[in-house]
Amino acid sequence: MKTSYNTAVLPNGLRIIHTQSPTSVVYCGYAFDVGTRDEGPDEQGFAHFVEHMLFKGTGKRRAWHILNRMENVGGDLNAFTDKEETVVYSAFLKKDFVRALELLTDIVFCSTFPQHEIDKERGVILEEIESYEDNPAELIFDDFEDILYHGHALGHNILGTPRHIKRFDTDRALRFVKRYYHPANAVLFVYGNIHFDRIVRWAERLTADIPRGEANSGRVVPVPCVGGRVEMKRCTHQNHVMIGCAGYPASDQRRTGLYLLNNILGGPGMNSRLNMALREHSGLVYNVESSITSYTDTGVFKIYFGVDAHDVERGVELALGELQRLCEHPLSTYNLTAAKKQLIGQVGVASDNFENAAISMAKNYLHYGTCEGTEALFRRIEALAPTELWNIANELFAPTNLTTLIYR
Repeated sequence: MKTSYNTAVLPNGLRIIHTQSPTSVVYCGYAFDVGTRDEGPDEQGFAHFVEHMLFKGTGKRRAWHILNRMENVGGDLNAFTDKEETVVYSAFLKKDFVRALELLTDIVFCSTFPQHEIDKERGVILEEIESYEDNPAELIFDDFEDILYHGHALGHNILGTPRHIKRFDTDRALRFVKRYYHPANAVLFVYGNIHFDRIVRWAERLTADIPRGEANSGRVVPVPCVGGRVEMKRCTHQNHVMIGCAGYPASDQRRTGLYLLNNILGGPGMNSRLNMALREHSGLVYNVESSITSYTDTGVFKIYFGVDAHDVERGVELALGELQRLCEHPLSTYNLTAAKKQLIGQVGVASDNFENAAISMAKNYLHYGTCEGTEALFRRIEALAPTELWNIANELFAPTNLTTLIYR
């Protein structure tokens, strides 16, 4: 069934997007066009810190009241910060829609950032940073992007650095929020069985007195560093390896072809080429994966695996060999058909997760002003031709275009 979306723009600039759901559970939230890449040189980690502090007090609620407002009716309240957006949302039963929307509106537009709460939360975030740095399998992704986009905020760690986190206070929080947290820089999204007119009516009522503000327009397109090999000393039992390059932004039609190539190389299936080469045939690794991240103006393709120190060079050789194989040998019609069928099945299963679908809908409307269902993605996948995929492979996977990062 084709997915249909309802949209509206309020006089204060707030964009609203809604689609129906077959269940009584509703996902509702605000997505703001602000993330790590929008932080100034002395603000690393501020976007993430602000997200934490949204739950710590408003003009009419203390932290305890915020935490219990949805939990008392069995709902969830959550948030996350990415490189390009911050999302605050709730999952609840349909009957609690007004309760949820009023709470969400209050915390995203009326938080006060009490200094005593900042002082407490600072310790939480510093512990989160230490925990993250103890996990090389996650840390290597940020180190890789920092190398690829060296000198650009897009390469910064979302959590920030202890030095910057220790400087965060009420005044800095309010200045950051004043720049980005206003209706014209936000999308209100609702995924659930709620009448759209009711959503618009309540959104107008709850945000009527909130200043419009301006949409975020100050981003600088990053210029990626191309090629090379970097080794970092880490105290780990395994060596960790990442190989990759700049990819395509989300708006680039070639992204669909890269999406399919990524799935062939190192997607979730056990029959991925990298899994067969490095695990099943060679027994070098427990896990190997590839992934793509698409931003508004660039993207990243990367391969990751952990391996014993004496097998590092062999693992790198095998991974590069699979990339070279895609460059030298276009997919046959049979293999391409099988790859399309597998990816379409995976997308279909993943889209059955309503929470993920709601957040994806919000992000697309926030950044691109449009939203499409899985049906349109299926059509683009089906239309991919062997020559198109071969061209993408040769453009991105040439040895001189690849960067390799190794944790020794």
